[in-house]
Amino acid sequence: MRYALCSRMNIHMTELTHTEHRDYLGAKMGMWLFLFTEVLLFGGMFLLYAVYRETHTAAFHAAAKGLSTVIGAANTVILLTSSLTMALSIAAIRRGKRNHSILLQAATIVLALAFLVNKYFEWTEHIHHGLYPGGPELLAREHGEILFYGLYYVMTGIHGLHVLIGAGMIAFMLALTSRGTISSNDFIKLENTGLFWHLVDVIWIYLFPLFYLIA
Repeated sequence: MRYALCSRMNIHMTELTHTEHRDYLGAKMGMWLFLFTEVLLFGGMFLLYAVYRETHTAAFHAAAKGLSTVIGAANTVILLTSSLTMALSIAAIRRGKRNHSILLQAATIVLALAFLVNKYFEWTEHIHHGLYPGGPELLAREHGEILFYGLYYVMTGIHGLHVLIGAGMIAFMLALTSRGTISSNDFIKLENTGLFWHLVDVIWIYLFPLFYLIA
């Protein structure tokens, strides 16, 4: 009887392990499919940028001179650093270092907010000088420069929205980690959030040279 009971327990534990493994794979697959749709979204905009730049090369180069390479580079460093802190927070929770992971997640949120603050001041300066869709200064320029700034606001704006959403997701993960819901035994939510955040950073790595380094 003891043997039968042990056998049933082993079978039950095996079933639980398989279920958890299946759920883990399902969660990962779902996140990768979602990230694929994000790649399609930005891929379409990158394609549109390539077409317009090919037909208005000189105007795109002239318009890019109005962007601050220093601010763009600073934001690049900020996001790359945030990717590092995010990756380290996942590594920490895997090792059972909850407080360390919480600190790194908080650092990632601070870096995300720093990026958004820089972008806010950058946009504010452009708007102040009339360089915004429908702005008087921009409408006085040639068609290629109008297209450049239109793409600039749309693409960096959508990216900024993703940064804001990502920061909110990380804040939620931080709360779950603080409550112990995310732990060394269950960290898939944090890992998937990290994947989203890395994609946001990779997209900016493409946006930076396309808008800031072509002048």
